[in-house]
Amino acid sequence: MSPFRNMGGLDNEKRAITLVNLLREHGLTVATAESLTGGLVSAVIVDVPGASAVLRGAVVAYANEIKREVLGVDPELLAEHGAVNAATAGQMAIGIRRLMQADVGISTTGVAGPEPADGVEPGMAFVACSWAKEEPAIRALKLEGSRAQVRTQVVTRALELAEATIRQTTGI
Repeated sequence: MSPFRNMGGLDNEKRAITLVNLLREHGLTVATAESLTGGLVSAVIVDVPGASAVLRGAVVAYANEIKREVLGVDPELLAEHGAVNAATAGQMAIGIRRLMQADVGISTTGVAGPEPADGVEPGMAFVACSWAKEEPAIRALKLEGSRAQVRTQVVTRALELAEATIRQTTGI
């Protein structure tokens, strides 16, 4: 049984297995840049046997300085709009893909709560998936629930977006 069962239970385990198998089938690699999920996306992926064949690495970029200095997020974007927006999520996904030399980059950013942060209400989040030279696929989320429930739902949406992006891009 997965130690991350509380992060979406069997559903997220199945999503991670599907994603790892899809990546392996196509000879692709993945890396994650996570803010509000704090490494949970990569942890769920790592829990899948054989994940080492596809996971290049992960960065928990909780601080804006890390988003800027490690992932290459535009400092003006962060200064003007903060970390919780579609553009930041997209730049994080591109940045992690480049940094880790992966085929696919997944990112998460948002506010899990229970209180607002930087003027953003709890439950507002963004997930992004970057693939090669394509523009990143980005999803805005407005979620409800406890802090743990919001984080779990973001993990779910990030895994779903990565799978959908790979399927669309590879034509399967």
